[in-house]
Order: sequence, then C-alpha cells, then structure tokens
Amino acid sequence: MTAGDRSPVTVIGLGPMGSALTRAFVAAGHPTTVWHRLPGRPDEPSTSGAIRAATLVEAVSASALVVVRVVDHRAMREIVNSLGGTPAGRVVVNLTAGTAEEARDTAAWAASRGVGYLDGAIVTTAEEVGAETASIFYGGPKALYEEHERTLSALGGKGTYLGDDVGLPALYEMALLGVMWSAWAGLLHGLALVSAEDVAAADFLPHATSWLRRVGTSVPELTAGVDRGSYPGPTLGHQVVEAERLLAASRAGGVDEALPAFLLARVEQAIRRGHAGDGFASLIEVLREPHTD
Repeated sequence: MTAGDRSPVTVIGLGPMGSALTRAFVAAGHPTTVWHRLPGRPDEPSTSGAIRAATLVEAVSASALVVVRVVDHRAMREIVNSLGGTPAGRVVVNLTAGTAEEARDTAAWAASRGVGYLDGAIVTTAEEVGAETASIFYGGPKALYEEHERTLSALGGKGTYLGDDVGLPALYEMALLGVMWSAWAGLLHGLALVSAEDVAAADFLPHATSWLRRVGTSVPELTAGVDRGSYPGPTLGHQVVEAERLLAASRAGGVDEALPAFLLARVEQAIRRGHAGDGFASLIEVLREPHTD
C-alpha cells in the first residue's frame, strides 16, 4: 500500500471489536481517529497510534469514511443524529450487529440525511480482525464499496461484497450462526448420549471429528437440492426410523430429548406432505412453511 492509499478513517465505538478495527487500520498505515461515548473506556487503544477526538463532530470531520461499531442500530442512529448536518457527504460503514430489516431501515434513514451507507457483518472474532482469517460481509451500492474497498481491506482476510441489498450481510451472518449453533448443539447432544454411559468425551472425539468431516461433504449436494427443489438421497421413510431410535436413546439415557423430538416432528411433518420418498433436504419445505398443514 502506497502513502497515497492510506486514506484517513474514523472509528466510532471502542468496545473490543471497535478497538480491534482501530488497531487494524492503524497497523495498515491509515490515519485513524477514534471516538466513544464513554471517555476513558478500558478497551480504548490508547497506545495504538490512533487519534482520540475530543468530540464526535471532530471525529466525523476528520475522515470521509466513518466506520461504526456500537451496541445496536438504535445507538448508531442516536450518535449520528446528534451531529445535525455534519455527516452529510460522509460514507458510513456500519459494522454494528443487527438484523437485515434494521440494516435496510438504517440505509433509508442515512440516505435521507445525505449520508453514503454500507452495511457489514463481521463473521470473525475480535482477535482475528486484521489477520488473513478475518471474514467480513458488505452490502450496499457497489460503486461505494469499490471506492473504499482498499481501505477496508486493512481489516484483514477477504472482504466479501454480497450485493446492493444492505440487508444481505446481516442475513448471511444469522444463517451462518444458525448453522454453527445447530452443529454445536448436535455435537453436545451426542456427547451427552455417550457420557450417560460413562464414555469419556475424549474417547468419542476422534469419531465425532471424522463424522463431522464426512457430514460436511454432503453440504454441496443438500444445497443443490434446495436450489433445484428436488431432494435425492436416503429417503425420509427410512430416516424417520433412525430419528425415532435417537429419541428413544435420549429418553433411555436421561438426556434432554428436545433436539431429537424436534427433528422427528419435522421429518414426520415432511412425510405427511408427501416427501416420504425424498431425501433429508426436503425438510426445507417444512422449515420454510411450518404452519401450512
């Protein structure tokens, strides 16, 4: 990155993630101004080389690009509203966690104030920001993203532009969190089953790891089936028996049965809708429209 590429940037919000964003911009050579509503916040990168603005107006006036990471969209709007007309002509990259609808509402709100707006979702830990493993999604006007892509690349990894819809980053983040939590819940349920029979989790670990890798290879096929609307693979008529056994094993082991009960109920519902001869991916029909029976 040449000196001409080191554009100034302002970071609003100095929690753990905001501080990580600040450190990444400073490390990449960008003159970085910071501001937080609570002075003297412990997480503030006081020795990172960032410039601490005395006021919010001073912070926003320092850079054409303003990156915001605060507690929620409401806090973000309150902060920008307090500036009056100062933000006009600025570009706000809102990395505040929220929903897709909140992002779309905030984009409309920003447009009414003459503020360029990109929404983003940080799908990584604060410790990874600035590293190659960092993952951040962006949505909003493509020209606006391309204008600031080089500066945003300081945050590490490969920033992924998803499209003009500012709601897509939050949507992808929620979907990925759902995948992660569901996988973790399934693993923990399996560990609960084996530990109920005095099997050490460490003894089960290599088998669980191998199984998860094998399960991962089926993701492209499941995804393609959802897009096609056809669902090959072992049929639900066969898998319902396995789901019944999982529920029975949970009850016998005194393990919480909510997860296998949920699974069995969804399989039975899909079968009632005529999917007995389809594969597991046909459960998407039930998950999309759970109340049409």
